[in-house]
Amino acid sequence: MKIGVISDTHFQTGHERLPEEVVEALSEVDLIIHCGDFCVYGVFENLKGIGKGEVLGVCGNMDSEEVRKALPQRVVFELEGHQIGVIHGSGPPDGIKERIRGAFRDIEGIELIIYGHTHAPSNEVVEGILFFNPGSPTDKIFAKYNSYGIITVEEDDITGEIIQI
Repeated sequence: MKIGVISDTHFQTGHERLPEEVVEALSEVDLIIHCGDFCVYGVFENLKGIGKGEVLGVCGNMDSEEVRKALPQRVVFELEGHQIGVIHGSGPPDGIKERIRGAFRDIEGIELIIYGHTHAPSNEVVEGILFFNPGSPTDKIFAKYNSYGIITVEEDDITGEIIQI
C-alpha cells in the first residue's frame, strides 16, 4: 500500500493549491495523510478530491478552532499488520523525536510514527521505529527545500521516501 504524506501547508483560505507535482503524486496513492497545520478545514476537504482512497489528518498547533474540533491530535491505526501513529508534534525541532515517541508510549509494537511541525523532512529509524516527517510542500521555515513523502507499507516491510520539490 502506498501512502502520500504532507504536512504544514499553512493555507489561510483553503483555496490555495498544492504544487502540481504533489497533486499528481497524491492522486496515485491509496491513502493520504496530512500531519497538521492545515490552518483551515477546507484544506482537509480539498484533499478528499485528490486521491483515490481515504484521507487521514491530525490537527497541529497553527490550526483553526474548526480544524481542532474536526480532527484529533493523534491517530493510531493498523495497516498490513503494522501499528502506525500520526501526530503533528510540538516544541522546538531539537528533541522532537523523543517528545513524539513519548506520545505513543502506550502503543505496544508501534513501528512507524508520522509527524510534521518542523517543516524539515526526516526518514530515520530510531530504536526500531521509523520516524517519518515529509517536510512541507509549501513552506521552507527550518528546511532547505519543500518536500512531501511516500511511504510504502507491505506485510513484511515499511519504507519511506522523501521527495524534494
